[in-house]
Amino acid sequence: MAGERRRRGGGNGARERPRERGTRREQREQQRGAGRARTALAVAAIALTVAFGLAAVAEWNRWSETSRLVTPHPAPPALAPGSTGSLASPQRFWGTYRPHVYFGMKTRSPRALVTGFMWLQQREGGGGSLRHTCEQSDGLARYGWRMHDGQNFGVQEIRDGALVLKTEFVKRPGGDHGGDWSWRVTARTEDTGGPAPLLSLFFYVATDGQGMLRPHLESETRLAAVTGTTEELGDFTLTFLPPTADAEGDPKHASYNYLDVPSPGLHLLTDVVRSSLSNRFIFSGPGGPRRRFFAVDTFKGLPGWDQRPPPAPRGQLLLHQVTLELPATLEVTFESGSAAAGRHGERLAGAALSSALSRHVAEFERRFEETFGLARKGFPPAQRRFAQAALSDLLGGVGYFHGRSLIQSPWPGERPLPGAEASLLTAVPSRSFFPRGFLWDEGFHQLLLARWDPAFSREILAHWLDLMNVEGWIPREQILGDEALAKVPPEFVPQLSETANPPTLLLALEQLLPVAPQPYLHRIFPRLRAWYDWYNRTQAGPLPFTFRWRGRDARPELFLNAKTLASGLDDYPRASHPSPEERHLDLRCWMALASRVLAAVAERLGEPADAYRAMERALTDNALLDQHHWAPELGAFADYGNHSTAVGLRWHQPPPAAPGQPPPEPRLVREVREAPRPRFVGALGYVSLFPLLLGVLRPDSPRLPAVLAAMRSERQLWTPFGLRSLAADSTFYQRRNTQHDPPYWRGAVWVNINYLALRALRGYAKAEGPQQARAEELYQELRHNLITNVYRQFVESGFLWENYNDSTGQGQGCRPFAGWTALVVLAMAEDY
Repeated sequence: MAGERRRRGGGNGARERPRERGTRREQREQQRGAGRARTALAVAAIALTVAFGLAAVAEWNRWSETSRLVTPHPAPPALAPGSTGSLASPQRFWGTYRPHVYFGMKTRSPRALVTGFMWLQQREGGGGSLRHTCEQSDGLARYGWRMHDGQNFGVQEIRDGALVLKTEFVKRPGGDHGGDWSWRVTARTEDTGGPAPLLSLFFYVATDGQGMLRPHLESETRLAAVTGTTEELGDFTLTFLPPTADAEGDPKHASYNYLDVPSPGLHLLTDVVRSSLSNRFIFSGPGGPRRRFFAVDTFKGLPGWDQRPPPAPRGQLLLHQVTLELPATLEVTFESGSAAAGRHGERLAGAALSSALSRHVAEFERRFEETFGLARKGFPPAQRRFAQAALSDLLGGVGYFHGRSLIQSPWPGERPLPGAEASLLTAVPSRSFFPRGFLWDEGFHQLLLARWDPAFSREILAHWLDLMNVEGWIPREQILGDEALAKVPPEFVPQLSETANPPTLLLALEQLLPVAPQPYLHRIFPRLRAWYDWYNRTQAGPLPFTFRWRGRDARPELFLNAKTLASGLDDYPRASHPSPEERHLDLRCWMALASRVLAAVAERLGEPADAYRAMERALTDNALLDQHHWAPELGAFADYGNHSTAVGLRWHQPPPAAPGQPPPEPRLVREVREAPRPRFVGALGYVSLFPLLLGVLRPDSPRLPAVLAAMRSERQLWTPFGLRSLAADSTFYQRRNTQHDPPYWRGAVWVNINYLALRALRGYAKAEGPQQARAEELYQELRHNLITNVYRQFVESGFLWENYNDSTGQGQGCRPFAGWTALVVLAMAEDY
């Protein structure tokens, strides 16, 4: 038993000890497991903390970078503080700064008092169209300023069917608020058959967020005058003088109506007047038939107001309607309360207005000849009047805008943000289609305006530089205020923060530099540096001293060739497959110009200029230019990128629609028949000429003969009307970019680039080199072709045009386009 117990006990002990050892192992393993779990939890916690931290940092960076897009640049303003006010600049305080309307004036202030003009041809049975804002769809035979000096007076002619209107204004300085001004509108008809046409003329004044207006009525329906007060203008009186049959003052019978309503916004004034019209009124002239006509009656509200609350009133609208038979003359006077002491009781109307207009016309003609010398060059009177009209339409197209740009961040999913509140004085490309500021257009505008009025041009350039954000970026399109917004489809309003535009303002600044005051250069130089640095930082190319436009179309498969809006040459063919490897020739040349101008400004100011000069030397090094952009297989300068030469558009039938849905329309989509590879882009045209256009190519360059030969080749760029934008033998010549996107920079003749070509050829003709005589020959022939065609089209159509057909010379695109097309004046003057 004892042995049995020993065996059992021993057995038990043997079995217990392993169990104890196992338990300890389990415990140790459990402890190790718990430790590993705790470590894993700690690591997970740390990872989570890091992840949250990284996310927070990323979110902070995202917020910080986004907020910087709408943060103004910290440098002192380029525009001297207070320089645009009524005391500092009384001659320019009032102006025709509403280019989007056929006739109107306002002050250069954010909440300006605005004045304007509308008309309505009263037709039997109705059907007349109310005219107010410049619209291509109005189909006017012509309209535009025939004389406008940018400051004191203007004379405009408008032809609406058989109706001919002449609008004139004169300003008279005095007082503390910009002085007085007067309008004269003369209306006649070229239709000699039937009874005298019945016409309604509408004159209005409206406030926008500040000021008070008080109507003064005669006979309950005639608005004889408006007195008012605003912060910028103090007290003033606007008087609507009775109509006359002519400028001699013979009285004219008329019917009168007026409107006094809250204004829902300046962009809605046309709709307010149109919705207030009623045809219950009868016109009965002396000895004439009784005729029903439309006149303002009771404001009925705007369309859709019954479905949603109407907007809160933004101001007040007072409108004076005069209905009469033609011919007739009407005058309106604005008299500033603070100018009364110097007026000596003489109102600027009637004979006094005629005398003032005559003086200003004579002074304008004298100054025009002194500035441009067209009579000395042998141009006949008709062509001189054409040149005066081109300059005047550009000056009459200067507008003053105030508001906020809408900025689109490059971060995915971000909503556009409103930028800082800003004001802009700028010329506009087209009063009907582009009545707002465009960055690269403005540099070309100022080449002409700087010759006419250097101080005015310097002020406009400063306005543009003050739009810069803290990064040094200036939005390419300025859509400031409700009136500007009303002309732009919503999808085109946000400005992309990575998108540049050619720095053409520097073309004008280089011209202004010799006479620019030192204080002005000191104010603008910090912003010029920031702008220059922004281009170098954001538009750098894949190799040193190369550049690439950012912001090409994000879905290239939808286009024959993805557009490059940043370049200004929209659909000009670039590499078929956008990539970071692209090298854009035109941007390289713009940066050479920028380096030269920045260096010149720095040297004028005694600032360090070595870096700018070094960059200029590198970008004008013709050997380096050859290395990056000369395509031996093409015999031309070219872009470089990931490119296929076999692309086209083909019709694609989408899959069938769901039951009950209309069948989908077929659409054109891009087809690539050859894989792209890195190569030079075979698209001879304006881009190929940029080394010549901006003076990068040396006069003794062995490449210059090939460039000149391409310019003069009729199967490539030469036409009887100017240089076409893309060679006629290019596979992209006159090709649509999408089903709904017709060719734009693919063959048409554009005046701005032709002006640069003339300027360059004149330079090569004056420089020692083997191509000197050839350059002079091309210069003379191209100048004749361009001037002759632009003038002929103006005579035939009444307009300057956006561009010209390279086969017929006919004006095309939008009109009037007195933007860079007005550079024809400098070509006539041989002023480069």
